[in-house]
Amino acid sequence: MAMEHLRWRPTVNERDFIERALQSDLRVDGRHSFDFRKLKITFGREDGSSEVQLGETHVMGYVTAQLVQPYRDRPNEGTLAIFTEFSPMADPAFEPGRPGESAIELGRVIDRGLRESRAVDMESLCVVAGKHVWSVRVDLHILDNGGNLIDAANIAALAALSTFRRPECTVGGDDGQQVTVHDPEVRDPLPLTIHHMPIAVTFAYFGEGNIVVDPTYKEEAVMGGRMTATVNSNGDVCAIQKAGGEGVMSSVIMQCLRIALVKAADITSKIKKAVDSYTTEKALKKVKRLPTSVPQKISVTDVIMEDKGDGELEKQTVDVQQISKDPPTIVKVSSHEDAQPMTESSNAEVNTSSAVAAGESDESQEIGSPKSLKDAIKPKHKRKKKSDKS
Repeated sequence: MAMEHLRWRPTVNERDFIERALQSDLRVDGRHSFDFRKLKITFGREDGSSEVQLGETHVMGYVTAQLVQPYRDRPNEGTLAIFTEFSPMADPAFEPGRPGESAIELGRVIDRGLRESRAVDMESLCVVAGKHVWSVRVDLHILDNGGNLIDAANIAALAALSTFRRPECTVGGDDGQQVTVHDPEVRDPLPLTIHHMPIAVTFAYFGEGNIVVDPTYKEEAVMGGRMTATVNSNGDVCAIQKAGGEGVMSSVIMQCLRIALVKAADITSKIKKAVDSYTTEKALKKVKRLPTSVPQKISVTDVIMEDKGDGELEKQTVDVQQISKDPPTIVKVSSHEDAQPMTESSNAEVNTSSAVAAGESDESQEIGSPKSLKDAIKPKHKRKKKSDKS
């Protein structure tokens, strides 16, 4: 139960100021009577996680699912449950531990709008009739209470349900009753089937027929009554909740429903836009993870072997590409240290021609080519001539 002694209570002057401002079609935060506060919808890293900021009100929604046995009276349908958590961090009036009256009322209003209007297709959550169905759970955490928790929590639940993905499962076995739940990396998870989006719009009633939409925390402390109308963009009335207080005429209720239909269409478009942006961003991140699978083009040097006519093969490089910058080395055939340079070159030529005929690698051909040997021998002749002159 909420701790009433910690709830903010306006003074006489504050109450009088708020009521007089409403008579002039003005509100404390500068809005008009039928204006919503700024709405911001963000999503977490995992599917089924959402955060909604409606002015100073901050609500987080998280959706999970598990396989359970269905109810006996509905063996072909899954289940949907709404759970709310009020933290003292959001409002000192919220008591930790067991949910209070405000938490129970919030959960019931949102549950009535979602489940009773059949917004989520429950039959698509059935795996094996009478044995296995998906049970979807929506957890709503109140992070900051700035007024109008019902509307903010309802938007958070819809945004989380729109991005939630349940694992794909198949039925097999000898009796056809064995259920296999596939890992998300093996098979892509499946989204929920949502037929429509029931949007909750809360109205606050004050004295002398003043009505406002989306009341703030201070306005809720001054208001004489409250009514929540849950409608969708198709014009259907899904639920109406009148939480005590002052009585309301039927003509005023009809006026509130007409206003709620306009607000519901606007909020629905904002939710769909945020969900589409999240889905597109996630798809782009998934594509960026696969650059290694793209084949890379590698340039390879083409070598053509031509016959000179005397049994030797000549190597020609079509694509000019320097493989190694090291100078060619001389292959020594003779083991004598006093061997003549000309003998060295002739033996190397014989060794090179035999290696080419045997089909050895191009590297051995380059090492033993006559042109390379002559270039390597030239410095030795120059040193010898210099020594003879001296």
